[in-house]
Parts: sequence; C-alpha cells; structure tokens
Amino acid sequence: MALKLDDFMQWPEIEALEYAECEDLNAVLGPRMANRTHVLVTTYQRGADSVKVKITETGKQYTMEKMDEAGYFAVLIPEKKIPSYHFLVKRGKETEEQIDPYALEPQFDAMDTNRFNNGIHDTVYEKLGAHVMTLDGVKGTYFAVWAPNAKMVSVVGDFNQWNDGANPMRLVEDAGVYELFVPGVEKGDIYKYSVLGSTGQRVLKADPYASYAEKRPATASVVWEDDYKWQDKSWLTARKKWKAKSEPMLIYEVSLAGFRKPKKKGVEEKESFYNYRELAPMIADYCEEMGYTHVELMPIMEHPFDGSWGYQVLGYYAPTSRYGTPEDFKVFVDTLHGHGIGVILDWVPAHFPRDEHGMARFDGTCLYEHLDPRQGEHPHWGTLIYNYGRPQVANFLTANALYWLEEFHVDGLRMDAVASMLYLDYGKQDGQWVANIYGGNENLEAIAFLQKLNQKIHARKDGAISIAEESTAWPNVTGPVEKDGLDFDFKWNMGWMNDYLEYIRTDPLFRKGRHGMLTFSMVYQYSEEFILVLSHDEVVHMKGSMYTKMPGNARDKFDTLRLSYGYMAAHPGKKLLFMGQEFGQEREWSEERELDWFLLDSGDKDTMTYHERLRQYVSVLNSFYVTHPALYVDDSKPSGFEWISTLDADNSVIAFVRKCKEETLLVLCNFTPVAHEKFRVGVPFAGKFKEIFNSDAEEFGGTGFVNPRMKPSKNIKWDGRNNSLEIRLAPLSIQIFNCTKAVSQPKTSAKKTAMKEKTNGSRSKK
Repeated sequence: MALKLDDFMQWPEIEALEYAECEDLNAVLGPRMANRTHVLVTTYQRGADSVKVKITETGKQYTMEKMDEAGYFAVLIPEKKIPSYHFLVKRGKETEEQIDPYALEPQFDAMDTNRFNNGIHDTVYEKLGAHVMTLDGVKGTYFAVWAPNAKMVSVVGDFNQWNDGANPMRLVEDAGVYELFVPGVEKGDIYKYSVLGSTGQRVLKADPYASYAEKRPATASVVWEDDYKWQDKSWLTARKKWKAKSEPMLIYEVSLAGFRKPKKKGVEEKESFYNYRELAPMIADYCEEMGYTHVELMPIMEHPFDGSWGYQVLGYYAPTSRYGTPEDFKVFVDTLHGHGIGVILDWVPAHFPRDEHGMARFDGTCLYEHLDPRQGEHPHWGTLIYNYGRPQVANFLTANALYWLEEFHVDGLRMDAVASMLYLDYGKQDGQWVANIYGGNENLEAIAFLQKLNQKIHARKDGAISIAEESTAWPNVTGPVEKDGLDFDFKWNMGWMNDYLEYIRTDPLFRKGRHGMLTFSMVYQYSEEFILVLSHDEVVHMKGSMYTKMPGNARDKFDTLRLSYGYMAAHPGKKLLFMGQEFGQEREWSEERELDWFLLDSGDKDTMTYHERLRQYVSVLNSFYVTHPALYVDDSKPSGFEWISTLDADNSVIAFVRKCKEETLLVLCNFTPVAHEKFRVGVPFAGKFKEIFNSDAEEFGGTGFVNPRMKPSKNIKWDGRNNSLEIRLAPLSIQIFNCTKAVSQPKTSAKKTAMKEKTNGSRSKK
C-alpha cells in the first residue's frame, strides 16, 4: 500500500504552528521515521516557491510538497534511517541552501539536564542564553531558555522581522529548556523570546542569560561574543596568595554613572556616559594616586531604571550597555589590575523587579519567584523574591556569581541586602509572611543557598572574596559552614557606621553624653570579620553628604572629617568610603551628575581649597595605613587592639593601641574643638613615643598643634597604667605615636657594683 503524505499530517498542530501556538513542535517539524522504510521530512518556509531535500552523502534531491498556503512543506524519503540533509529553498530567482535546525541533536544534553535539575550546573551560562557557533558547517547562533511551563517559545528579532512563527524553539522536555540553532544570526543581532505562557497569554521576554543588552529604554537582548586577550596573569597569580584577613584593604566605592561625565553638546548630563574603556584609566589613576587597594562598583549588571542605581537587576549576565560592551568592561577590569587595584562588584541575589520584559512570571507562572505573595514579594520595595528552594533558580544565581569571577576576573562580590534574604518577615507585618517548617522566621532555603555559593567561591582557591551587606545581628555571617556560619569572608559593619554617624553629628558640647557610641563597636568587633563602611547609602535620600553631617562652621567640618577618616583608619576592620566623600563633596550624591570636582580647583595655582587639602589628607592617610601593619595585620585578633582610655567622656577623648609583631602604635582621638597643651595619657609600656601622624598638621589645613619631638614616658600611673605620657592634644584630631620600649639595663650585684666603683676611683687618681 502506497504511503500518502496526508496520512502523516498533524493538521491541528500544523495550524497551531502557523499561529505560533504549537505545543508539540516535534510532531510537525524536523525528520522522523514514517515507517521502517521511509523518513518523513517537514519544514515551515513562509514565502518559499519550492523546497527540495538534498541528501548530504549522495547529493540526491527530493522535491517537497507544499501542504498548505502558509508554507508548510513535506516529503517522504525512501531511507531506513534518518540521513544527513540540507534544504534547497527557492524564493523567486534565488535558491538558498539551508540546514534543518530541527534535525540537529540537542545541545542541551542529558548531562546538562541532570546537573541543571539538581542545581549544580555551575557553567550553565555556557549553554543557556545566546551563543555564536558553527553547526553542520553553518555559522549561526544557538539559543536556549528555561521556560518549563510555557506552551511554546519562539526566538524573534530583526533577523526574522520579529515573526513569532518564524523560529519556534523545540523543547528539551526533561530540562524544561527550549532551544534552537538559527543559521545566520551573528554578534550584534538583537532578540527576545516570544513566550506563549501557560495561561495562553503571549509576552516578549528578554533573555535572563543574555550576555549583552540594548541600552535603556530599549529592552532587547543582544547576541554577543568576544575573544578578549587578558593581560592580568601576574595579578591573578599574586591574588591566589592573598590572605584577605591580614592584608590592608582600602575600598573606594564607585558609581560609574556619577564618577565623571563627558560634556556633550545637546545631551543632558544624566544621559551622558563615558565608556568602560574611558573610565578605566580615570579611575585607576585616581585610585592609585589616592592609595586605594580596591574599587567596589555599584551594580553594573543590566537594569532598566537608573534611579535604582543598579540594585534592581534584570540582565544578571550582562554588563550594562550604558557604558559599553562586555569586552569594554573586561578592559576596565584588566586596566585596574594593571594598576594593582582589585575590583569588587555589588551583586544582588535578593530580589528582582517586576518589569514585563523581565523574569516576573517568565513562562506564565511564577518561575523565578514564589507563587504566594507572602513569600514572593517585598512590600516596601515593590520587587520579587527569588525561590531559592527551586534548584534551577538557585543554579541561575550561583552560576551567575561564578560567571563574574571566571569570565570577568573580578576579585570579589559584595552581596546586597543579605538580611532581606535571611529573614522571611523582613520588612513585613503580621500576616504578610509565611513561617518556615519549624515555625521560625529564618529563610532556610536562602541560608543553604548562601552557604553553598560561598563554599563554591572558596573552592576556586583563587583569592576571590565574598562580602555580606547584612544589617542585623545575624550570628556567624563570616563563620564556616561547619559551625553553622554563612562562610562570607567579610561583613559590612553597619553597627559601627550607625553609631559613629549618630555620635559625630552631635554638637561637640553634648558628645560626652554619647561617649559609649565610640567604644561599643569593640564589644562585638571579634564576632565577625568586618569592613567599616561609609557608603553611598549614607549620602543620599536627604541624609546629607559626609561634609554636611559634620556640625559647626566650614573649618570645623573639615577638621571633623579628617578626624573621622583617621579614626576609621585606626579602628580594626577593613575600610570602605564612597566616592566624593574623600574631598568633602557638599551636595548629596546623585546618579544624574558627576562628582563636584570643581571644589578642588581654587583658580589659583598657589592656593589650595579646603576640599583639595582634605583630598590630599586622605591620600596621605591611606598611604600611612598601608605602610603600618599594626593597623591591619591583626584586625581579626584581640591581640591587635588594646584600650588605653575609654572613660574620658568629659573631654570626649579616647585612646587605644594598635599592634602587631612588627610595631606598636598609640592612637588618641579628641572629639572636641578644645586644645590641651599638657594632656596626660597612659601608655602600654615605658619607653619613647614619637608622633608620626597628626590630622591637625598645617599641611592638612589644621592649626599645627603637633608634637614635633620624641617624648619619653614617665613613671606616673594614669589610665590604669604604670607609665604615662604628656602631650599636646590637638582639637578635633587624631594623633598617632610610634611606641619604642625602653631598653632595660641588666641587673648587677652589689659586690660587682662596689668593685666597679673602686676600679674607676683608682683610675681617676692615676
């Protein structure tokens, strides 16, 4: 009995295909065995006049029959197994040879499926997303997207006139991944996924795994590839040996949107951006001059809204196109490494925005977020919370963190809003959250996610670090997983920041009533590995800049800023300062304008503004910090710090010692504008004390109330010490003394002393 094509036509599915609503693509496209002796080959070619199948091995051709007017073609080939073939598609006078992408083996294979479904596919970004490659001798782009509950997914773009039905993707069913190789699509082509959701609603979605995207307000993803040749091998080699806890760390927090902006005629300042390549030498040279060891970038992952400062991310795998391409960003990192400066990225695994083109209800269901709004929404942020218990979601985030470390050579990740991840009731009222299985408010799935991620970062053994912005007293954030810790390398010390800023904005006359705010941080200092922070969060939203927080007149403000930054440098913990605060920016920071660099220019080459003096002070302070190991080597050990005076609230003075094996430093901080000509302070031991740093020096804009000569201690008990020192204590200042122990004389017996005196006496007579 002769085979008839009509007998193999799945007309309902074919019609659904033409309307981009086909839920069983494998039934209507690609080759399949019709019976033991024939292969059915089908294709959908809109506008084609004719289509032939050309067998690759023999060159034999078979003319396909046009089954409907929309362009569905089919043919039965007498073969006992599916052969390799191409299509010969004729449109007008032109005939084009094409591969059949539906005949190719899935690129997302069984191993990928198993690892992804178990949440352990650390390089899944090499499969999902858009990847330029050559298959069957043809160059094109392979697309793959996770959308397990979608009825159908098509890849659309300029290359197919955004036609939903032109390139329907086939489902790798066990993985819930839709994939397709599209010949001819190349680097720079824009695309989205047309997703027919589970509810029957169609929406255009950007690619969650896209490595590049259009500049906002456009929202399409961009096919990208590069073969950048890194130049930072020596940096990476040295980083492997880096011991973060005992190394100096001075972090300059930067927003690329507002560091510097080019002046372009006819372009608003807020719309004007330098390229990553242009920003690289500006930031590298400045940080090198200032003595910073690291730059921390506010999120540079693609985000739709400038006002979120990057903290509401949609393109997790894409450096924002505001400043250039992914390759441009690699140049940025490479350049900073070449200047000996590490790069830390702010990273946001806590939440994502609701924008329709993003991940929200991606396949018609709450795929990345929780279905229950009590679990899946932040009421006061208006954003969605990741479902960390879903392996593929945790995999998305874990692979993304490792992606920035691996592909962009970044030196660390500072994870934003960790507290919101840890607490199920964070920012919520009763009735707005769901307890865990034990009835508590801890997010057990988020805890497990953070622990596993940090373990994977450390398993790389390449010196990369992880930092938590955790604003509560959650225990053991930097402790090992074996002791129920989260295994971060460092935690932002938000307690120190809040206490100190509350204290320092108080009028000096009343600071004695808040003296405990200066000393409380040492009560919990060794509970975590801390970074002291004066970040962007403290200079926005009507909080005022660091300059405006300081009370008094302009002179008082600069004096107090020098004191504050000095105290921060001397206090145990690594350091972070937001850009512009190092020179006393007066206005609050805004992403819409560059820093007020004009404050540094007096207009007279022989005259420096107080802002420029402050900038130079911070540079000297940073250099002082880096060259004195007592200020950082034993940050995490109680042996590295010792209080001398904590009770002098009336004078608002504190004194302490920073020490390590190499040196001992005595530090005094005077938080009032009162100078003391003869101020006595206890010392750690008898010896000589040389003032090596004074924020009140004239070169910094101070009064010059310094101690120019080395001073010996006296055997006068003070501050609970057997020995003490009398110094000139400058107003609103930090003063640091190098401590040298007195050399003790060996004890001599009375008989030996008498003999020595007798000998000396007889010599004098001669």
